[in-house]
Amino acid sequence: MESVRTGLSAALVLRGDAGVGKSALLEYLVQHASGCGIARGVGIESEMELAYAGLQQLCAPFLDRVEQLPSPQRDALSTAFGLRNGEVPARFLVGLAVLSLLSDAAEDRPLVCIVDDAQWLDAASAQALAFVARRLGAESVGLVLAVREPSGERHFEGLPELVVSGLDDPDARELLTTVVTGPLDERVRDRIVAETRGNPLALLELPRGRTLAELAGGFRLSDGPALSGRIEQSFRERLAPLPPSTRLLLLVAAADPVGDPVVVWRAAAELGIRSDAAAPATAAGLIDFAAQVRFGHPLVRSAVYRAAEPDDRRRAHQTLTETTNAKKNPDRRA
Repeated sequence: MESVRTGLSAALVLRGDAGVGKSALLEYLVQHASGCGIARGVGIESEMELAYAGLQQLCAPFLDRVEQLPSPQRDALSTAFGLRNGEVPARFLVGLAVLSLLSDAAEDRPLVCIVDDAQWLDAASAQALAFVARRLGAESVGLVLAVREPSGERHFEGLPELVVSGLDDPDARELLTTVVTGPLDERVRDRIVAETRGNPLALLELPRGRTLAELAGGFRLSDGPALSGRIEQSFRERLAPLPPSTRLLLLVAAADPVGDPVVVWRAAAELGIRSDAAAPATAAGLIDFAAQVRFGHPLVRSAVYRAAEPDDRRRAHQTLTETTNAKKNPDRRA
């Protein structure tokens, strides 16, 4: 942030396990970016085959500036985003156009661009963002990408990295005491800390709903599913007591890749879901319905979607289809 505020640009890739704190660090960055513009994007697993879908999320706030770009860049980016007809654009020109677009936006005030779950970006978007990251200089643009590991992501190799690891033992033990009520045997506590490898979300989520007797056996993480799977299962357990209308609302939000509250609530209305259905989910910290619909953690979205019955998934997708503009977003509608 110091570099960006002084007129320089910087790029950073956060890498780490699910639940280790990458999303929390991105939120910390936003909170400390006063005086800067913020552009956000998120990789969506279901959109990995849609070229430039992730890039369109990030650039959406600046599309009114596209006409100011040099004509080859303007045509390439407009075609990539479906704003005009044309041949498949050269990816070099798309990358240049995004660099120019962000640089132009940063002339008004420093700009911070963040992308969570970047391992799920479509290849064209990832390539364009890597192109931009390697060419940032004196534009007052900060670009931060969070990648969940392990992943096969290779586009961002060679960029500055921060590997986010688990908490050290003293901090992990302190965090565990905030969610475990009552006495906890010291050996059991140390085993839990060791098995979670200091992963903050695991330390917060896995003890939920478990008795001290159950905790006495540890979590047996080494013999069970991967840690991300165990955390996701914990979220699924938190979904079970929610009212059916709330779970259906969460499913609609999970199926919508953009997080547009207008689209989500329009689809919810078609399904007969009332606005008060959001309250139990927001009170549980699972989701936030604000200017953008955002889950408390990417694994909540996965848990919601995978916990749903196939018929309910189809209902959610069908309703989103009916409420998505066919002219503006034909790919998402399809």
